[in-house]
Amino acid sequence: MAIIITDECINCGACEPECPNTAIYEGGVEWSYEEGTEVEGDFELHNGKTANAGLMNEPVSDDFYFIVSDKCTECVGFHEEPQCAAVCPVDCCVPDPEHVEDEATLLKKKAIMHPSEE
Repeated sequence: MAIIITDECINCGACEPECPNTAIYEGGVEWSYEEGTEVEGDFELHNGKTANAGLMNEPVSDDFYFIVSDKCTECVGFHEEPQCAAVCPVDCCVPDPEHVEDEATLLKKKAIMHPSEE
């Protein structure tokens, strides 16, 4: 299950530097798959869809920090717990019920984004 940042976010930014996948962005900021990962050009996502790593995507939120679910691995393969949730002072980094994933899927996402770490 990916993590989501709720609208209780106070925009402190504590979560952003903690993400090993660079999946967290400030509200209103465009994002790409290649930022903080090793993917380049066209590549296949964990769900079989194709994406362009360098393509800039619209922000998920304009008002507060957000997490790109396709880049979020809940820190599996990096840490024992999601680091965004561990540092959030208002506990607004919570499991996303819209993106429920098992550990194998989260590890697959990590392997796609960081193949040299396998």
